[in-house]
Amino acid sequence: MTDFIAAVTLVPGQAQGQTFVLSEPLSFWGGLDSATGRIIDRWHTQKDEVLSGRILVMKAGRGSSSGSSVLAEAIRRGTGPAGIVLMTRDAIVTVGAMVAAELYGVSCPVVLASEFNWQLVSDSWGLALDAKTSEAMLQVLAAVL
Repeated sequence: MTDFIAAVTLVPGQAQGQTFVLSEPLSFWGGLDSATGRIIDRWHTQKDEVLSGRILVMKAGRGSSSGSSVLAEAIRRGTGPAGIVLMTRDAIVTVGAMVAAELYGVSCPVVLASEFNWQLVSDSWGLALDAKTSEAMLQVLAAVL
């Protein structure tokens, strides 16, 4: 059985990949190495994990407005997430992905899902994001054995 979840498009695009769920908010400024896609915040519970090419699922961001530039640079380099699913609107994350699309022509769709769907999204092996219009669709993917 395949589950589909309605979401709101914040940054358009399409992406598919393995899910990476943040256990706590992450500030990209000082928290993400844009050269490697690795979490470098020494206090973050997922330090040394790599976001590259994955669908990043996060309840909310954690500040610094400079984080937009770090996220945009990671997307430009191909070390950022393939797509981002938020449960709370976050201007910093959204702007970072918008800048990467506008300046570098590299897409990293960002969608806003309902907190109601957190468990289904966060438990998924992977997600496919289709955010071509204002109404996005998330497809929950099962691991291929």
